[in-house]
Amino acid sequence: MTFSIVARSADGESWGVAVASKFLAVGSAVPAAVAQVGAIATQADANVAYKGMALAHLDEGATASVALTRLLEEDDGREHRQVGIVDVDGAAATHTGSECLDWAGGRTGAGYAIQGNILTGPEVVAAMERAFLDSEVDGPLEDRLLAALEAGDAAGGDSRGRQSAALLVVRDQAGYGGNDDIAVDLRVDDHPDPCHELARLLELNRLYLTASRDDEKVEVTTELRDELEAAARAAGSRDFLAWVGTENYEMRVAADASWIDRRILAILRDS
Repeated sequence: MTFSIVARSADGESWGVAVASKFLAVGSAVPAAVAQVGAIATQADANVAYKGMALAHLDEGATASVALTRLLEEDDGREHRQVGIVDVDGAAATHTGSECLDWAGGRTGAGYAIQGNILTGPEVVAAMERAFLDSEVDGPLEDRLLAALEAGDAAGGDSRGRQSAALLVVRDQAGYGGNDDIAVDLRVDDHPDPCHELARLLELNRLYLTASRDDEKVEVTTELRDELEAAARAAGSRDFLAWVGTENYEMRVAADASWIDRRILAILRDS
């Protein structure tokens, strides 16, 4: 009922999962990941307990293949399960039980595991693998995962149709305010074109929940500070920092207003 990719970034700093399905809120069931530990997708007749169990095995030093073996050994329903795992070092493992509904299968390579069931055919996972490998190796993992998911969808995807999709990427201190490892955690729970909607949300995620790079920062001079304060008040805010908080741009403006992201500067000037 699902197709997914689990992967580690080429630089060894990020782990993630992208998944789509004719299933309500697939992101609530399939993906799990922890930075510096690994990632997993559990699907078909999904055993959601696999997520915590697999990450615990990986955290204890098990490789992806060892963690997968342990999961399956302890589960009488293993032939109905489908699983993909990537460990801290990028080693990958995938499993498709013999009772999974056709078409079902998967493939692995350095740093990734791709799997799907009830698909239009093997061309879905083949397209996902090709898109992942053809994507920019040094690019953000979330972009590579989304490219693979969109390719699988374009190749036929779930034979029953579309409904939901999700994208989860973890990296040390990548979350809101740098206080957790969630770089991306987006879910499209019920939508006629979930992969396209997921791509739209990823762009918003970058704007609101991603910290500015150094090359995106504009130093706030005395003259610019006066401009920002005046523009914020004209927009109905008490002052510039109040405007930042109201508009949820905290990740793209310095706490002391010593710099502002150039995109946010343009937004304020156009408001």
